[in-house]
Amino acid sequence: MLDALDATILARLQFAFTVSFHFIFPSFSIGLASYLAVLEGLWLWTGRAVYLDLFKYWLKIFALAFGMGVVSGIVMSYQFGTNWSVFSDKVGPVIGPLMAWEVLTAFFLEAGFLGVMLFGMNRVGKGLHFTATLAVAVGTFISAFWILSANSWMQTPAGHAIAANGQFVPVDWIALIFNPSFPYRLVHTVLAAYLTTALVVGGVGAWHLLGGRKTEGTRVMFSMAMGMITVVAPIQILAGDQHGLNTLEHQPVKVMAMEGHFKSHADGAPLVLFGWPDMKEGKVLYDVSVPKLSSLILKHSLDAPLAGLDTVKRSEWPPVPIVFWAFRVMVGLGMLMLLLAGWSVLARARHALYDWPWLHRLALVMGPAGFVAVIAGWVTTEVGRQPYTVHGLLRTVDSVSPLEVPAVATSLLAFICVYFIVFGAGVHYILRLMSHAPQHGERGPDTAVPARAAGITPAPAVAANEGTG
Repeated sequence: MLDALDATILARLQFAFTVSFHFIFPSFSIGLASYLAVLEGLWLWTGRAVYLDLFKYWLKIFALAFGMGVVSGIVMSYQFGTNWSVFSDKVGPVIGPLMAWEVLTAFFLEAGFLGVMLFGMNRVGKGLHFTATLAVAVGTFISAFWILSANSWMQTPAGHAIAANGQFVPVDWIALIFNPSFPYRLVHTVLAAYLTTALVVGGVGAWHLLGGRKTEGTRVMFSMAMGMITVVAPIQILAGDQHGLNTLEHQPVKVMAMEGHFKSHADGAPLVLFGWPDMKEGKVLYDVSVPKLSSLILKHSLDAPLAGLDTVKRSEWPPVPIVFWAFRVMVGLGMLMLLLAGWSVLARARHALYDWPWLHRLALVMGPAGFVAVIAGWVTTEVGRQPYTVHGLLRTVDSVSPLEVPAVATSLLAFICVYFIVFGAGVHYILRLMSHAPQHGERGPDTAVPARAAGITPAPAVAANEGTG
């Protein structure tokens, strides 16, 4: 089996595996940090205990997700030195400072205030604790800013020069950071993180509603999640459309693969809904298409011409079937999110948001949909950039370290085993936390130290829990 693979493919598989695990946690923690800030702000503003209960409930889950995201990110970054040393050497002057700024402006901010956020509720004032929660939420966004800037530069490189030794060196940091695809990718990815969190919160709320646990906390978090999906899902579809138009301008081959356009269309291209892209035959087999709809979406004209992969050398083609289907998974899940949003609006209008079991079943099924969608979007973006690591400038085969197949295969298998054991245990514990409905007087991570030790009189439910804890 190893004879059929080479070190480059294995290195790509290893990076894809580790980054897929890593991507799950930041896509959740970015949205969850903002949700926690909203909950604490609502508690301070209204004084309603339910917001504090939900804050403590989700804070424990956030702590686990954040920790697993940090660990998986550190492991992933080591591969730049092990499997992708040539890439690191070539792009180090560009990517290195961006990663350093991410650490200095985001990671330090998160790390500095995370302890206060997790364990300071009974140790510092309300204002300082809320400031810490806001700081962590802002830090997660800043982290996304720098990471996505670096990734977007690899997609649409700008603001650099190539030195005599082949290294990419920055010449205009503003143009480099705010490269052509970055604003679109930032908006699309952050909205995806908010949707991912809202779907998880909504799924947990739906689980407890279906189980008859219609507590105030369950109802509030389900209502907030459905409201967030209702607002963000349509905006995300619009943002995705604009991101696609930007990709058509700067990475047209990727769009050709996404659309399954092997041949050019001079008088309007069809939208291929389903089919099987055959790269050898250069066509989509068993296709189900809508005539001229692709031209309408991409060019806003039914008869607009669209170039196909027949205008590009085959050596420049990405793996079309992977890009084609990953894109459809992402879009299909986006349509289901829009359906869930519309159904929840109807239920809310009829004062039946907590009483329609089929709505709750759909919300429960859609709970993990955000994770699947962000992974599908990442696959579309990264595989669609192939055969380059830096689009049009540095090929993937010229970026890999000089490694032997057995070495990469061994480390890949080790990663698979360790990740499924370690992160499987972490996810299992998160699901256990979610399986319990939020209660009045919910205990947070800081309840190891009794509240009365800090001069705060706990609520009766909290005092009872301390006596049995």
